[in-house]
Parts: sequence; C-alpha cells; structure tokens
Amino acid sequence: MDGIILGILVFWPFLGGILVYGAGRKKERLRQGLAVGVTVSEFLLTAGLAGGVLAGGALGALADGGGRGLFQEEFLSLDLPGLCGLGVYLTLDGFRLIFGLAASFMWVMAALLCGEYFQDPIHPHKDKDRFYLFLLLTLGAAMGVFLAADLFTAFLFFEIMSFTSYVWVAQEEGEQDLRAAATYLAVAVFGGMVLLMGLFLLWNRLGTLYIRELPQAVAASLAQGEGGKTWLYAAGVCVLTGFGAKAGSFPLHVWLPKAYPAAPAPAAALLSGILTKTGIFGVLAVTCGLFAGDGPWGVLVLALGVLTMAGGAVLALFSVDLKRILACSSMSQIGFILVGVGMQALLGEDNALAVHGTLLHMVNHSLIKLVLFLGAGVIFMNVRSLDLNEIRGFGRKKPLLAGCFLVGALAVAGVPFFGGYVSKTLLHESITAYGGGWLMKAVEWLFLISGGLTAAYMAKIFAAVFVEKNRDGEKQAAYDACRPYKNRQSGFALAGSGAVLLIWGLFPHGIMDRAAALGQGFMGLGEFGERVSYFSLKNLAGAGISLGIGALVYFLAVRRVLIREGRYADLWPKWLDLEELVYRPLLLKLLPFVCGVVCRAADSFVDLAVVALRKTVYRDSPLPHELTEGNGLTYLLGKLMNGVQSLANKTWRRRNPGEKDYVHVLAVKREALRESNTIIGRSLSFGLLLFCVGLVLTLVYILWLG
Repeated sequence: MDGIILGILVFWPFLGGILVYGAGRKKERLRQGLAVGVTVSEFLLTAGLAGGVLAGGALGALADGGGRGLFQEEFLSLDLPGLCGLGVYLTLDGFRLIFGLAASFMWVMAALLCGEYFQDPIHPHKDKDRFYLFLLLTLGAAMGVFLAADLFTAFLFFEIMSFTSYVWVAQEEGEQDLRAAATYLAVAVFGGMVLLMGLFLLWNRLGTLYIRELPQAVAASLAQGEGGKTWLYAAGVCVLTGFGAKAGSFPLHVWLPKAYPAAPAPAAALLSGILTKTGIFGVLAVTCGLFAGDGPWGVLVLALGVLTMAGGAVLALFSVDLKRILACSSMSQIGFILVGVGMQALLGEDNALAVHGTLLHMVNHSLIKLVLFLGAGVIFMNVRSLDLNEIRGFGRKKPLLAGCFLVGALAVAGVPFFGGYVSKTLLHESITAYGGGWLMKAVEWLFLISGGLTAAYMAKIFAAVFVEKNRDGEKQAAYDACRPYKNRQSGFALAGSGAVLLIWGLFPHGIMDRAAALGQGFMGLGEFGERVSYFSLKNLAGAGISLGIGALVYFLAVRRVLIREGRYADLWPKWLDLEELVYRPLLLKLLPFVCGVVCRAADSFVDLAVVALRKTVYRDSPLPHELTEGNGLTYLLGKLMNGVQSLANKTWRRRNPGEKDYVHVLAVKREALRESNTIIGRSLSFGLLLFCVGLVLTLVYILWLG
C-alpha cells in the first residue's frame, strides 16, 4: 500500500491540471490559488517522503559519509502490470527522491510567479487556462520520468512530457513562437522514435528494461557471445539520441536556444532546470546500466559533452537577448554534466568523483536556472523586452533582484563558496584523475575555458542590467522608479529560490556531500569515496584559472569587441545556424527530393521492365486469332450476319445492297452495353436497390423458415 503514494505523486498533477483548467473558466484568482495549492501539496508530499526516508536510517549513514548498500535500495515501489502493454513500474530511491524534491520545489516557485507574470492588461497573454493546464500535466509527466523503474515507463512519460511542454513554447502563438515550437516538437518526435527503436533492441536481446536489472542482463547476454557488442552499441546510440535530444546535447540542441526565449519565463525555468534533467536521467540510466566501465562509450559521451559545453558557452557569449543567453548557458551546463557522465564510464570502479560531480551539477544547474529565469521573468513583465540594450540599467536600485541574480551568476560561474564551484571542482578532479595524455589535457583545458566563458557572459549580463545606466535618460529614470513586484508571491518566489541556492552552496560537506551520497546508488556507486578538500590550494587554483580566463574574455572581447558604439552587438553570423544551415534544407528539401526520385523510380520500375522484356526477349508478334474488337460471340454472329448480307446482295437485294460490317456493329453495341452496365453498377441508387432486394429476400427466407 505504501507504493500508492508514488502513483499519487505522478497522477495527482494530471487531475489537478483538469481542476485548475475548470477553475480558470470561472475566476482567475481561483485558478492561481488552486495551481499553487496543487504544486505545494506535491512538494509537501515529496518532502514528507524524504523525511520518512532520512528518519528511517539514511540520516545516520549520511552523517557518517558511508552508505554502503543503503543507497542501492529502493524505498518504495508501485507495479501496474499490463498497463500500456508492458506495464508501468514506479520506484523511489535516493537519486529519484532528490530530483522529485527539486522538481516539485521548482514547480511551486514557477507557479507563484505565474500569478503576476500573466496579469498584463496592456499586453494580454494568450489562453492562460491552457497554460496552467499544461503546466501541471508536465509536472506529472516529469515526476513519472524520475520515478520510472524501467526504461519503458520512462519512455511513456517522456513522450507525454514532450507533447505537454510543446504548448509552453507555442503559448503566445507568435510567428517565431510557433516556429520554435515546431522545431522543439520535431526534435522531440525524432528523438522519441529513435529512443523507441533502441528500447526494442534492448527488449529483444535482454528480455527486460528494468533499470536495476540491466547490468546483469547485459553481462548474461554478452557471456553467450552472440554478435559481440555491436548490437549493444547500436541500441545504446539510439537511446542516447532520444534522451540526448531532450537534454539539449549537440548536435540535437537546435531547439534549445529558440524554445526558451519563446516560452514564458516560468516555463523556461522549468524547461531548463528540470526537463533537460529528464534527458540526463535517461543518459545516466543507459550509461550506468549498459556501459559501466566501457571505454568507447565513455569517449563518445565525453566528446558530445565537450562539444555541447564549449559550443553553448560560445553561443551565450555572442547573444544579446537575456533568455537566449540563459538558454545557451543551459546547453553549456548540460555539456558539463555529460562530461561527468563520460568520465564515469572511463573511470570504471574509481568513478566516485565523477558520480558526485555529475549529480551535484545536475542539482546546481536546476536551482541556478530557476533563480536566473525567474529574475528574467521579473524583468520581462516590467519592461516587455529582454534585449540587453533595452533592459540596460533596469536592475539598479533593486537590491532583492540584484542579490538573487548575483547568487545565480556566481554559482554558475563556479566562484568558491557557491554551489557550482563544488560540482565543477569534482568534475575537474575526475578529468585530472584519469590522466590519458595530451587528449585528456585538451579536454581539461576546454573544461576550464568553457568555465571562463561562463563567467564572462554572466558578467556581461550582470553589468548590463544591474551596473550600467541606460543610454536613454528618461527610460533610466522610469526604471529607477519602477517597483518590480506587484504582489508578494513574485518576490517570495525569487527570494526563496535564491535563498535555497545560497544555503545549498554554503555547506558543501554538510549538505551537498550528503545529497551526493544519497543519490549515488542509482549510478552504481556503493561507497561514498574519498572526502574532497574543496578549498585546498589545488582546487582553488583550478577555479582561479577558469575565472582568470573569464576576466580576460570579458575585458578584451566583451568590452572591446562585442560592444559597438555603446550598444551590445550581436556579431554571431546569421547563416551559422545549424537548423537553418543543415537540418531544414536536409529534411524539407533534400530528403523529399531524394525520396521522390526513389519512389518515382520504384513506381516506374515494373513498367520499364515489362517494356524492356517485350522489346528484347519477348518481342511482340501478331496472333492470328487475336481479335481487334468485340469478343468471340460478337465475332461469330457478325460473320454470320455478314454472310447473310452477302447472300442477300446477290439475290433479293441486288438493287439496294447492304454494306454494313456486322462484326464491327455488334462490337460497338457490346461496348455501349458494357459502359451502361458499369455506370449503373457504380451508381448509389443501383447499390441501394440491390441492398433492398437482398434485404427483402433475406426477410422472405426468414419468414419461410419460420
């Protein structure tokens, strides 16, 4: 019975969304209150589960820094066999508990901001009831992914989440919004189809998709020695493609820089902070379940992580729209996380640093982007713009907004005493612990440079919004007099998120290490590992190098190159857009053309083959008995009538002989009759007549039998 609570966590938001939608049709304030109530109840229920787990013995193990075996346990489970074919299976362990808490907390804060964000009489938003409905539906789907015990259950809720979150991106229904939503949906559908293909391969070979059973099933399958590991890599790449698309991994990241700016700020915070983590959840499940200690797989994921990490940082540095910068930043931070996942596979059993760094950076990024996107939402609902040149100076004389945004900026930049510093230190240490020669040295430097670029673009945002003055004096005066929050809920959402992020980072051993220990079992780590001295000179030096690079980039590139005539300039080449340069021409032009040529060739192949055979092997030859028209009966009757006509012409009709060709006449009559019958047979009235006749005959037959 205890497992029923997992079903409530997943399905209560679905029911709540329907209730909120109905309430919104009557009164907006009721809708807002009910939405907050649903999210708060979800968070309290998850927090109650966490309290029960810790009170049940995990707290002492966490305090000791141990956890041998404890964190491999599943605290609760719910099995619904037969549902959706293969069944739906939910479970709760330390890792799932952490992200259940993170997701429910973030939804509470996003729902609180929604109340003021959507109250704009001058620029009214589109169907707000619809947004609230899909806000809560997506919460249920996200919880379903995190609580999934098997990959099929994760796939089901993953696809539900893709379609419900599509509405967020298309919410305002502008031309660019709908285009961004179409891109988001296309990537999601493509990823889902490839993911399903990978699951079919795994189910066929392993006979199970239960995440905890995957290592043993893979070992048993490989022990049989059938086909080597080729099939495993094929299935793994398919699953990685599907989950990586949602995570925003290169090269399927194209939706991310466009979807976040299109979505309302509360939704963008959840897209960045939680929905990308559902993709990482799947990548971790397949990496730790199928490829633990596998070198080639680790290299693949590490390469994707490095490309995503560096590419996102460069895109963010060049952008001038606040939400686009944060979107590209999310792409970069997902790259950092994928680097950690790759290092887990490469390090094998000695991967404690990579395990803890990956988990903590996932949590850090979620909390950081919650704070930053909520801050962007506060700015947007006051200025109606997020262009750095337009919002320049808005944050001056606004200490709460500036303080919360600064906490998020320092955390994502990896400044010591903030959460991002701890997780990035662990990831950096995992790279240096592996060694590997010049190639891993290059990975390490790309890691440090990407961290420096992160510091540079966050400094660019903070200086523009909170330090510099707007070039328009009247606009700056209006900004200085502006009260950014119209109700307490918005201020509480921002302040509460910032406070949680700050407290989380201030206690690396007291809070963060214990959270890492609680969630490490999902990634196959049984023991806590070595206690890291986060503030040793060696670790501080790594952060110092990265921040030093960031300072150089900011003063030499941002201030001198990316600011033109006092304005922030978008110097990124417009043509250098992977979607417009590669994907759309490939999928909308080249692929239809190639498929059309192939289909036309296939359609004409049989006809061409028949013609070729008749012209070569089977040459056409006239048949002596072949009739040019009519059939055998008309031909015989016609010949007979022609004979009678010939006899008449020689005897009684010599003065007025007949000249008809009755073979042709009868053939024409036959064709006319056939055409008339065809028309009648195809007519509706004839069909109804036959139906009535058949019905009458049937009734007569029944009465006769009776």
